[in-house]
Amino acid sequence: MKKNIHPDYHAVVFRETSTDFAFLTRSTATSTKTIDWIDGNTYPVVEIEISSASHPFYTGTARVVDTAGRVEKFNRRYGRPTERAGTAATAPSTEPS
Repeated sequence: MKKNIHPDYHAVVFRETSTDFAFLTRSTATSTKTIDWIDGNTYPVVEIEISSASHPFYTGTARVVDTAGRVEKFNRRYGRPTERAGTAATAPSTEPS
């Protein structure tokens, strides 16, 4: 590797602000804030807004979207016109006469 062209890759603690969930990993991110970690060392801490501890997809609290209503709304706007009572077209018979 060439010297002095790569960013400093070091241990960093990422801490989520809403749930106070924190994890130690390696990154090039830097911060002036530090934290004393479980192993007794001091690491820079980067605060994040969302992580797997609070994201609805990973916690299983994701809402199911009702797509049936959206399809019906689309068909009302752009789909075929709905058949009216008494004016329904009949399909041609496939049986021989």
